[in-house]
Amino acid sequence: MGQVTVGLVQMVCDPDPQVNDQRAVAGIRQAASQGAQIVCLPELFRTPYFCQTEDYSAFALAEPIPGHSTELLQKLATELDIVIIASLFEKRAEGIYHNTAVVLDGRTGYLGKYRKMHIPDDPLYYEKFYFTPGDLGYQVFRSTYGRVGTLVCWDQWFPEAARLTALRGAQILFYPTAIGWHPWEKQERGQAQWEAWEIIQRSHAIANGCFVVAVNRAGWEPTPGAAGGIEFWGQSFVSGPDGQVLVRAPVDEAAVLTATLDLSTIEPQRQGWPFWRDRRIDSYQNLTQRFIDP
Repeated sequence: MGQVTVGLVQMVCDPDPQVNDQRAVAGIRQAASQGAQIVCLPELFRTPYFCQTEDYSAFALAEPIPGHSTELLQKLATELDIVIIASLFEKRAEGIYHNTAVVLDGRTGYLGKYRKMHIPDDPLYYEKFYFTPGDLGYQVFRSTYGRVGTLVCWDQWFPEAARLTALRGAQILFYPTAIGWHPWEKQERGQAQWEAWEIIQRSHAIANGCFVVAVNRAGWEPTPGAAGGIEFWGQSFVSGPDGQVLVRAPVDEAAVLTATLDLSTIEPQRQGWPFWRDRRIDSYQNLTQRFIDP
């Protein structure tokens, strides 16, 4: 396939999951009306980012896959003849939960899921309390409109994850995301943090000669039962294989963006910058070590 149009639904999330379902559906419909063939939602779009605290009651938000959300979004994908990538809080079994991205194809149905591999544990990002690390490995889904790889948020910072997904044939790496500023850090470090987030993902596009699509949430979400919160910085974007930003969303509001990607540019990009050709795969064994002690 030569060209594909991707849609990015940047959301401000409401406390009510049903409201977020409605916002997601409306955003997907808008993206499809603008020509989008593959549409991606932000990380854990159905709720506020509950990982700001360690709260046992939040486990009630989890759902099986397939389940309510996959059924809702699959019907929509079929109606609109598109592919939808959605990030969900998966209940796998009693006491086992994952941060999971699903891929739903309007023509061929449910293509599968990816379980987030890298799980953070930082102030206001207490994901290790909720999520078991993924055990499905890095995956690529052959959709009607192209080969897509799905990674999730914290995975963005790991070049190994992008490389292994691209090596499996991904033409586009999608990153559903929930990232923002701590209010006490923003003035001093905010610009550098946002730039690092974008730069690392653009570097994945360059190193692998593929497209990267990062879809963030936006808006202020207070910490339940405490002062403070997270200001999600929006700025969802698409990078071309040369690292150039093709489209970028605003900082502080919901937005629906589309970008048309010419998949035929991947091969000449890899020919001109032959990083894969020149990889010394015979020298990388130590990458499987935690640290190389002196």
